[in-house]
Amino acid sequence: MDPAAQAILIRADALGIGTAFTRAEQMVPCNIGSGKSGMCCKNCFMGPCRITKDGQVGVCGATLETIAARNLARSIASGAAAHSDHGRDLAFTLEAVAKGEAPGYAIRDVAKLWDVAARVGIPTEGRAVNDVALDVAHKSLAEFGQQRGELSYLKNAPKKRYELWKKLDLSPRGIDREIVDTLHRTHMGDDQDPAHILKGAIRTAIADGWGGSMWATDISDILFGTPSPKVSQVNLGVLKTDEVNILVHGHEPTLSEMIVAAVQDPELIEYAKSKGAAGICLAGICCTSNEVMMRQGIPSAGNFLHQELAILTGAIEAMVVDVQCIMQALPNVADNFHTKVITTSPKVKMPGALHMEFDEHHALEIAKDIVRMAIDNYENRGEVMIPDVKQDVVPGFSHEYLNYMLGGNYRGSFRPLNDAIMSGRIRGAAAVVGCNNPKVTQDKDHIDITAELLKNDVLVVQTGCGAIAAGKFGMLLGEAAMEMAGPGLREVCEAVGIPPVLHMGSCVDNSRILTVLTQMATEGGLGDDVSDLPAV
Repeated sequence: MDPAAQAILIRADALGIGTAFTRAEQMVPCNIGSGKSGMCCKNCFMGPCRITKDGQVGVCGATLETIAARNLARSIASGAAAHSDHGRDLAFTLEAVAKGEAPGYAIRDVAKLWDVAARVGIPTEGRAVNDVALDVAHKSLAEFGQQRGELSYLKNAPKKRYELWKKLDLSPRGIDREIVDTLHRTHMGDDQDPAHILKGAIRTAIADGWGGSMWATDISDILFGTPSPKVSQVNLGVLKTDEVNILVHGHEPTLSEMIVAAVQDPELIEYAKSKGAAGICLAGICCTSNEVMMRQGIPSAGNFLHQELAILTGAIEAMVVDVQCIMQALPNVADNFHTKVITTSPKVKMPGALHMEFDEHHALEIAKDIVRMAIDNYENRGEVMIPDVKQDVVPGFSHEYLNYMLGGNYRGSFRPLNDAIMSGRIRGAAAVVGCNNPKVTQDKDHIDITAELLKNDVLVVQTGCGAIAAGKFGMLLGEAAMEMAGPGLREVCEAVGIPPVLHMGSCVDNSRILTVLTQMATEGGLGDDVSDLPAV
């Protein structure tokens, strides 16, 4: 187990403060719908219908297979809505920047803007940057509400995959339309065919991966810069005993990038010193952490299950949250300390938290207000316990940077990787992504799976909380991970200068993995579709 987590959990126990770990232990699992003893349908008020016996059906006659398909489809629709809405908000920010209505932001990667514009058919020659950016923003926003046709990015997939989607009627028509379609067909009395339900769910998943999430990644790169490797640190030991500690937590870089700018303001640094602090320490939790770590080198205090533990150090002046992965328990834990939990999204409020709504039109001003509030809270700090546990990491391997690493500025390609797989030195590539879970030892599954893959000469790419887990255990350092790698993988990584575990960003950046797989298929030699690749 992570020694930092272990130390803080002992402190929580001594203080009598519950955490996700203790709540998971106390939670009596539902014996219906757990996948072990049956299935539960709660999609209408005639239920809930608990299916526990062979041949049993719901009140409406829904079979076990239909219920399972509906439940999965609704989960996919919810997840697609969250990630895609993240992309929508970024498109609104890009639109505001292009119109000159969002002071504090800028288009930091014009080359990426030009690349995206070319991929969606927007002309660039002889045009001003802001004019192209405005067209890109409008194109993105249109794809959310589009009712017919297909999403622009689908044609970036391998030709064989694109044609298969069309043949099977799996091409998303519009991002929002597919989410609504899935929710409609899984409503009581609608789609009863499990295979047909799952077909709609697949189309919704494609609308996320090749639509909303891909737009989110690309627009983030345009606004904040395409990631390249940075040296940073991870775990609770990045917090400072003598500085104002601010945590950003959630998923949206529009807020966190402004907090990064605010904590570097000389006036605010001097203000912190006037309150007795040595300075201001900014760190992250979850995917917001990944966003600022891979672009700005801001350290990460941990992944999903560290959010309560960070507050339990007693050293956090403010935890600033936006959307997704935020536990409602945070204000309850914070009540035992001086920490202020600050919600910032119009979509997210919590009882017990202070709400300071973020607006990209006044972004830096709001960010400075948040930082100033954290500084004012420093004098209220009580006893502090920060575990002396942290690990160096190297995040930020975007697909653009991998192209450069594998071939240079003028001949960048995935040919060296494909050749290494064809020669048998590398057996393939695997993406290890996703959250950790208090029902099992923290991070254990991520670490065990990654270690086994490395030992068997499989290149590993990671995003989100899985990437932070790997970082906490030294796997995001080339030297440490090389010791775990099989001889073939080690030889190739040393030759091309990449570590065997690649941090590719936040969980919305799973779209980068889709792009890498597409480029590998397009490069040739391994097949002409993603399904032909030795990749999972």
